[in-house]
Amino acid sequence: MTNRAVLLQEIETLPVHCIEEVVDFVAWVKHRKLSSIPETMLLSEAALSKDWDTPEEDEAWANL
Repeated sequence: MTNRAVLLQEIETLPVHCIEEVVDFVAWVKHRKLSSIPETMLLSEAALSKDWDTPEEDEAWANL
């Protein structure tokens, strides 16, 4: 059984009054992981995609 399946099974059997705490914890984990991505990397994605998303680039990387 995968970790995801175990987690979903545990959530299904969790008392209703505990669900809010689980939701808060999941949101905290997501925030912690996503905030570790440097902001400059996220901000440069749109600018760099103009150069990357071209037929020439697609052809150059097609064999990988």
